[in-house]
Amino acid sequence: MADSPKDLGVKPDYRPTVFLPKTDFPMKAGLPQKEPAILARWQEADLYRQVRESRRGREKFILHDGPPYANGDIHIGHALNHILKDMVVRTQTLLGKDAPYVPGWDCHGLPIEWKVEEQYRKKKLNKDEVPVTEFRAECRAYAQHWVDVQREQLKRLGIGGDWDHPYLTMNFDAEATIVSELMKFAESGQLYRGAKPVMWSPVEKTALAEAEIEYEDIVSTQIDVAFEIVESPIPELVGAHAVVWTTTPWTIPVNQAIAYGPEVEYVLVTTLVEAEGAPEEWTPPAGSESHYSTKTSKEAVGRAEQLMDAMYGETRYLIAKALVPAVEGRLTAALSSIDVSDMGATRLKMQLPALAEFKGSDLAGTIARHPMRQLGGFFTKPRPFLPGDFVTTDTGTGLVHMAPDHGEDDFDLCKANGIDPVFAVEGDGKFREDWAWLGGQGSVINNKFNAPDGPICSDLREAGALLAASEFKHSYPHSWRSKAKVIYRCTPQWFIAMDRPLPAEHCETFAEKRWDNEGGALGHGPTLRQLATRAIADTRWVPEKGRNRISSMVEGRPDWVISRQRAWGVPIALFVERQSGQPLVDVDVNHRIVEAIRRDGVDAWSDDNAAHFLGPNRDPEDFERVGDILDVWFDSGCTHVFTLESGRWPDLRWPADLYLEGSDQHRGWFQSSLLESCGTRGRAPYGTVLTHGFTMDSKGMKMSKSLGNTISPLDLIRDSGADILRLWALSVDFTEDHRIGKEILAGVADQYRKLRNTFRYLLGALEGFSDEERLDDAAKWPELERYMLDKLFRLDVTLHTAIKDYDFNEYVRSLTDFCSEDLSAFYFDIRKDSLYCDASSSWKRRAYRTMLDIFFERLIRYAAPVLVFTAEEVWKTRFPEADSVHLLELDEAPNTWMDPELATRIDLLRLLRADVTEAIEPFRRDKVVGSSLEAEVTVPSAEDPAFLQELFITSTVHEGEWSVVKTKNHKCGRCWRHLPEVSEDGDLCGRCEEVVNA
Repeated sequence: MADSPKDLGVKPDYRPTVFLPKTDFPMKAGLPQKEPAILARWQEADLYRQVRESRRGREKFILHDGPPYANGDIHIGHALNHILKDMVVRTQTLLGKDAPYVPGWDCHGLPIEWKVEEQYRKKKLNKDEVPVTEFRAECRAYAQHWVDVQREQLKRLGIGGDWDHPYLTMNFDAEATIVSELMKFAESGQLYRGAKPVMWSPVEKTALAEAEIEYEDIVSTQIDVAFEIVESPIPELVGAHAVVWTTTPWTIPVNQAIAYGPEVEYVLVTTLVEAEGAPEEWTPPAGSESHYSTKTSKEAVGRAEQLMDAMYGETRYLIAKALVPAVEGRLTAALSSIDVSDMGATRLKMQLPALAEFKGSDLAGTIARHPMRQLGGFFTKPRPFLPGDFVTTDTGTGLVHMAPDHGEDDFDLCKANGIDPVFAVEGDGKFREDWAWLGGQGSVINNKFNAPDGPICSDLREAGALLAASEFKHSYPHSWRSKAKVIYRCTPQWFIAMDRPLPAEHCETFAEKRWDNEGGALGHGPTLRQLATRAIADTRWVPEKGRNRISSMVEGRPDWVISRQRAWGVPIALFVERQSGQPLVDVDVNHRIVEAIRRDGVDAWSDDNAAHFLGPNRDPEDFERVGDILDVWFDSGCTHVFTLESGRWPDLRWPADLYLEGSDQHRGWFQSSLLESCGTRGRAPYGTVLTHGFTMDSKGMKMSKSLGNTISPLDLIRDSGADILRLWALSVDFTEDHRIGKEILAGVADQYRKLRNTFRYLLGALEGFSDEERLDDAAKWPELERYMLDKLFRLDVTLHTAIKDYDFNEYVRSLTDFCSEDLSAFYFDIRKDSLYCDASSSWKRRAYRTMLDIFFERLIRYAAPVLVFTAEEVWKTRFPEADSVHLLELDEAPNTWMDPELATRIDLLRLLRADVTEAIEPFRRDKVVGSSLEAEVTVPSAEDPAFLQELFITSTVHEGEWSVVKTKNHKCGRCWRHLPEVSEDGDLCGRCEEVVNA
């Protein structure tokens, strides 16, 4: 017999006898290269349809997609939003529900129209000279292009859905449905046409909705203007001047009244000018005591007198008592143009001592005249004083000039007193050509037009009515899309009433007849505002603060202005009787209109078809065909109808279980959908609303191209892969504003590596595992395996709860912590000895591998909604012939996995394990021991030394006073454990001897 290596003095190589994990699954992900191939396989296999078939007949869960706008590449907000939606759909599908996802797009509206106009301008074409049907075709093509681009970009994120059949608001069937929904409002009497001030964009030449407005700080010109009082039941006021204050000088040319607060205290004041610091005292001439302080120098008085004559003339003014100091400050600032430094004075100061006091209600019947009355006509009409509850003493003068064309309070108060708008400002923001003051000149919101030296202030100054003009910083509304300033402008528009009781017979058609006569007239149902308020209360809001946000918006919102003066959109397809001014409500006419649009799209709404729509019994000359289009928020507010109710997508049903969008949609899509559905169906189209915050840069700043801090999701996918982006989106607390940046993404990449390595270890450790090796009776498993079953049960409960609560941050955090802390740093670390070195028939090793198989089956399901590509790669690595991982279901972990008593005991031992590890670390650092296997530890409680030795991964464990020493035991040449049974020459331990010789 030949000598063994040991007999020849050669150290045996036991590596071939050690069962090391083995897998082809690479540590390096290479996601940018792998993900497109996986995506292609899904598309080829029509995975979405496979999922639908596998869940057919199950409980449904419907997430209705809020339509992104078909304009430009997706940005990081799109990515976050759609990843969250995909997570919802995939987790609900994982739980066994039938959760279809039909993506959609908003395709009408001003931004697309503008882009097409830009293309026309480059070609030196005028939009208005192009046939409207041709222009709309250009808009449709532009929208379709971006739908196609965004669709591929969203698919690349791993978003599963019916991408071949999305809903588009510009589809003919959708356009017809939108028109049909509008007609329901007309039939129920909720729709009306009226002239009211609405937010108007002079740049875009159209009305805007509240949802299309954002507020930015600007610097305007604030002016104090004197209106001469010509009549009053208070004799002292006649000949005095009422002082109004405004930050919109351009509205003075359309002033028609002055509002006062009935409960406000007012004073009639005179003026005193003081030269502060002047060395000379001087007594003013007889009769002029009311003009000047006795401390004012003669020279300063002379200069001030010139200014007073030019600026003020009459020196008695009516203002609110509480605002006298503020007015004095502004008038003092106006006197700063007089240089009094050569007299040793510092400045001229205006003082306004009171001559008399009045209560606001005493001003009833007072009449003033416009400072530009010399222009005749409109400007010669009396300007009555009107009581206004909205008048406060927060700012200004306590007297508010009323321009019913340009303010909601102005309009309501003037209308109640028989004063009508004059429509002086045209759609482009200029006063109309025939307007006597500044007709046809500049845009009314142009800074130069309103400046202290601009035409408005100059004319008022020349008329002796401008008391003060200076800069004023304040918040001002801007168009959400064009970023241009908007104005309130009174124009004829179409509105949906918020406070008009619905007819009782209309309420009978509601899907749920949950209404009463609360707040309504006899025989009527509730108002739209009441229905919406009730629906908000019935809806689940995640986070809960969303309820208060939308409640306050609905509570205070005005009637919904739904008309726009543009070309690319769904028409307000109504006829108005010229004689009565009322919209025609005829079921047959409406049917013909809707069917024509369903067949030919919005171009069907034309003069050429008017006679056909009206039928043989009506003369088209008796009717006006409305030319406005609908607010695009009305379009999107109807998506629940033509998507969930139409039957075109039979997998869907109404109402939706969930709407999920950014928090800005409380004023946008959430609200327009709510109002549309409440007005036509009596309830919200959703059961739950989930909102997310906005993505900021790494410093917490809003992303902006001008700041250069934007991050493109397309670049991230190209560089790192979609799964990294998905992991980021699902790791942040998306219910609040959150951040993204290089360092944050580096942390996410590290998190991904830990998850990937967990799966890599599982694949390697399970190599060759079969049912024959499995141990089914978990009650007989070692304590450590039973403990890990309990830990897995608790994780399962946490993740199921997170799915229910849409708490994906908790979902991902719990999953990654479990993989990192409970598995890699604890369980895998302890059991690697058994995996590598125990016999394949070992009960402990079989229990461990059985446990690993359970972990794999659970973790792959947990990870699949998050890391959609990586989970598929892992699954196919182990089961190459199996169907997609995304067809799997997840049941709840069985209660038999629970073992609270064992879990409590080992949790405490894990704390002790951490202390032991910390105690060994200095010995490792000082190279006293190479690893914990060389250490012997003594701990206060060691009731099961063999188990603790395994738990601590040490040579031995003793009970007694805390200590750590290097063991004198020798190392097994195969398993490297230091054991008493191993001889000095590196023999094998008993276990390894048995395995090697087997």
